[in-house]
Amino acid sequence: MELYNKDTFSDDILPVVIVGNGPSGICLSYLLSGYTPYFSPDGFHPNPILHNKLKENPHLSLFDQDLEYLCEGVEGRSSNPVAVLFDALLIPDGDFGVDCASPLIWRHEPERATPHLVLGKGPPGGAWHAMEGSMLTLSLANWMELPGLKLKEWMREKRRNLRNDRATPAEIASYYQHYVTKMGLEKSFACGTTVTSVSRVSLESGRSVWKIQGLQKRASSGEEIGVPFSVYAENVVLATGTHDIPARLGVEGENLPFVCHSFWELEAAISSGRLDSTSEPVLVVGAGLTAADAVLAAHHLNTPVYHAFRRPVSDPALIFNQLPKLLYPEYHKVHQMMSQQQYKVGEAMVNLSNQPLSSPADGNCYPGYLSFPKHHVAAFRPDGKCVLENEGGIQTVLQVSMALVLIGAHPNLSFLPEHGGPLALDSEEPVSCRRNPLDVDPYTYECVKEPGMYAMGPLVGENFVRFLKGGALAIVCDIARKRSKKCQENCTANLLNIQLTNCTLEA
Repeated sequence: MELYNKDTFSDDILPVVIVGNGPSGICLSYLLSGYTPYFSPDGFHPNPILHNKLKENPHLSLFDQDLEYLCEGVEGRSSNPVAVLFDALLIPDGDFGVDCASPLIWRHEPERATPHLVLGKGPPGGAWHAMEGSMLTLSLANWMELPGLKLKEWMREKRRNLRNDRATPAEIASYYQHYVTKMGLEKSFACGTTVTSVSRVSLESGRSVWKIQGLQKRASSGEEIGVPFSVYAENVVLATGTHDIPARLGVEGENLPFVCHSFWELEAAISSGRLDSTSEPVLVVGAGLTAADAVLAAHHLNTPVYHAFRRPVSDPALIFNQLPKLLYPEYHKVHQMMSQQQYKVGEAMVNLSNQPLSSPADGNCYPGYLSFPKHHVAAFRPDGKCVLENEGGIQTVLQVSMALVLIGAHPNLSFLPEHGGPLALDSEEPVSCRRNPLDVDPYTYECVKEPGMYAMGPLVGENFVRFLKGGALAIVCDIARKRSKKCQENCTANLLNIQLTNCTLEA
């Protein structure tokens, strides 16, 4: 869909504009397009309390029910109650690995559809198109799917097999792109768009709406140019995700050429031959899954790895201590490496370059790897040295070929005033999906400090696809409620006008 700069006319105002075309935006578009969930007449939910509540009004869609009432007593691995509810309805007993059928049935009811526009920089699927294609996703395949199209069935049609019930990011990206076409959502998607501004404006009528401005990539004379556009909306939904801006350490030398902040820079170094088995060790900073992927990539290349992270290996908050070993063998391997190959302060530094990874020696299960728990980076130096410091202030200097700082990312909300800071739980701190998400109503996902603006997905702390779908449900229910209320008010006003027109004044 091509967008243009529009003058401010009321006929041009959309009910909803969604900023972000990843799984959050796609799922919300699906629900806004009239696809409606009902409790099946033959449906069964293993939670008896929820099952009985759903049976109370089987003729009502989920959109027409009291979400707060349905959420009571439903527990799960999310702090957002509607996310837990919708997950429990789509994947009953999902945390236990049980393949229990959903008690919901979906009906396409076009009369419920709400006109909307989805804006995204790339093709539908968002950041999944930028992820490395051969690694396995953390989530089980059915956790990654969206309503109405089973991922396993789609993969079977493509003659692909799931490994450990998990798919690769490339497969997931392809699934999301296909989903938009399959469900007939393409007419609402404007891809190749970069939003530069979202602001409140007042029309001549006094009505307040959102003005969304940006650039859309277009081909012109063999070149790609950015064409300005502007659209207006009653409601705007932030669904941008959190992969835009890599988090930084803020230490001396972090801008040196050998210090990188994304996994893809490691891939580029491997592909170009700048990094191989003869290179000086790579330093990986961080204890998340992306850092683990970097350790594995370097390990497979037979490049020595130093691995530094702030937490102790036994910390229960460490993601590796929360993953089942059988489902995630590669991450369990990294956790073993972190545990068994630790640097001990006071010991002489081992020259990893003299330890080929392919030939364990001296009882070393993972030669060519050394972890530094409870260490942080104090500085990077121009000569390729990195200074690590432990809790006691003791420093260790490492010679490296490349340093990868993989400690998370921040969302890019530069199109909002003060980068969205005033909308966060702590308005004095930058927005952080883990530590300082946007402050939203738990049952509507509307921003507490900005009516008419909603947020979903990682922006409200949901980093798993299985839980972001609840945000879509909450937003659609609230927008439907608003539209119904507005319609009732208009009908009442029209009726009153008719009555006043027909009445006569008596002396």
